[in-house]
Amino acid sequence: MYRNLEECILDLEQNGQLIRVHEEVDPHLEMAAIHLKVYEAGGPALLFENVKGSKFKAVSNLFGNLERSKFIFRKTIDQAQSVVALRNDPMKALKNPFNHVSTGFAASKALPQKKSNGLPVTHKEINISDLPLIHHWPDDGGAFITLPQVYSEDPDKPGIMNANLGMYRVQLSGNEFELNKELGLHYQIHRGIGVHQEKANRLGKPLKVSIFVGGPPAHTLAAVMPLPEGLSEMTFAGLLAGQRFRYSYVDGYCISNDADFVITGEIHPEETKPEGPFGDHLGYYSLTHDFPLFRVHKVYAKENAIWPFTVVGRPPQEDTAFGDLIHELTGDAIKQEIPGVKEVHAVDAAGVHPLLFAIGSERYTPYQKVKQPAELLTIANRILGTGQLSLAKYLFITAEDGQPLDTHKEEEFLCYILERLNLHRDIHFQTNTTIDTLDYSGTGLNTGSKVVFAAYGDKKRDLCTEVPEQLKGLHEFKNPRLVIPGVVAVEAPKFSSYEEAQKEADALSEAIQAKGVMPTCPMIILCDDSSFLSESMSNFLWVSFTRSNPSHDIYGVNSYYEHKHWGCDNMIIDVRTKPHHAPPLIPDPTVEKNIERFFVKGASLSEVKI
Repeated sequence: MYRNLEECILDLEQNGQLIRVHEEVDPHLEMAAIHLKVYEAGGPALLFENVKGSKFKAVSNLFGNLERSKFIFRKTIDQAQSVVALRNDPMKALKNPFNHVSTGFAASKALPQKKSNGLPVTHKEINISDLPLIHHWPDDGGAFITLPQVYSEDPDKPGIMNANLGMYRVQLSGNEFELNKELGLHYQIHRGIGVHQEKANRLGKPLKVSIFVGGPPAHTLAAVMPLPEGLSEMTFAGLLAGQRFRYSYVDGYCISNDADFVITGEIHPEETKPEGPFGDHLGYYSLTHDFPLFRVHKVYAKENAIWPFTVVGRPPQEDTAFGDLIHELTGDAIKQEIPGVKEVHAVDAAGVHPLLFAIGSERYTPYQKVKQPAELLTIANRILGTGQLSLAKYLFITAEDGQPLDTHKEEEFLCYILERLNLHRDIHFQTNTTIDTLDYSGTGLNTGSKVVFAAYGDKKRDLCTEVPEQLKGLHEFKNPRLVIPGVVAVEAPKFSSYEEAQKEADALSEAIQAKGVMPTCPMIILCDDSSFLSESMSNFLWVSFTRSNPSHDIYGVNSYYEHKHWGCDNMIIDVRTKPHHAPPLIPDPTVEKNIERFFVKGASLSEVKI
């Protein structure tokens, strides 16, 4: 396997999966725009050899699709899968290697290896300003590291085996940060580094942090892997890289001996500065908020170091391939973690976190004549209380009942649920709870609601395959469009307030009821542009589930409460843009025009069909 990032780049190039960009390219918007064009075209990895303002090369789109990602790890992926599969005690492969011969042998070679204290001879001290300061989207607050490996140790139990390696975005410039001396570090408090910071704060000590960039691609992937308890990211990095994670200490900071770049520094108790905005994976900007201030100690670069980066935005993007690869590596882990679960799919088109499709079991009522959700509700609560799945706002869950289901066949799965959904019984809200920090559809930072649609049993309705008459010719609600069977999008007036939205939903309910019942259309979407929303399944999923907060934006035709349970005859979801929503990511048209020079005949990217 690869000892460093450069070996991976050369291997991809030799196998026709990487192109060198020879022309000078501006890190302010141009590099990101080129990356997005090439990714969208299904193109190769890119090595930018002439980055304006920096002597360092940069590489992107390494993990641009699942096939290339699996190619990179082709020699070690099977062994890594075997170790992760031992979720209850992955380290038993080390303790009893003869019981797991190939797995144990691979794992025993993966334990981190400490070198003598001191900087590797290939590393030299540099400044932040020497790096490729890549500015991704027009309204970003500055330059960011998008593929960092952020390392911290437990203040109560120092040492690499109790350390955390996570991927938390790092702002290098802009806002109030003093260049070369300060960085912004964005992470949620429940993450591993957040736990370490809380302990350091309690002790009244600064938390020493190292940021690694580059190195073997396995190190980057290790920083985002949801690993079982007891298996450290550094051990997994060694396992997937096929060589031990080599490290040393300089000035009390851990140094990855194989990283291309290392930034060391401290987070002091209660020190924060505004971080952001930043174009994020939901397809919108995450806005400016106070996050921990990172005081830079020293910055190192190895000889001929290469800066890896990616660009996040409306999915699918390169991080989609990351997710697919993680799914390959973790396999059926969710089944082991949550009894009764057969499948959970975080829907990429909806930004991953907002929307989950799940298949569970229904074994609680085997003798009841009427099939209804029971065990599914227990499983739903377990799902929404597990790791990053807890960030979801919408969970659609069912159980197989004589026919196989696949959550990745998204339209088919959603139609199956809508055919069986009892709108008086099967909608369950959780209000005033947590959602993703990056989701601005809620009532505040990290604050919003969730809803579970748990449907099981016999088919209750045929879904409409054209717009019902009840939704045509309505005065304020225009351009009704069929999205998928059973779902119709309708344009509504521009959103002004939740008070007005309630009145509009009531008016729509009354207008529909005046024309008669409409059982074939269980879901109505109020939106700004029904033509755009209905144009594709991807548009429907993105707009509907990133721009709504269940408790505030779900209404109903003939809705009512009974014993504190809400029900309706037809569900109305208001996905119009609200004043508190973050703005969507829109490319700069001037930059889009300027980068055409890289794709013309004779230019480096002339063979990429955009």
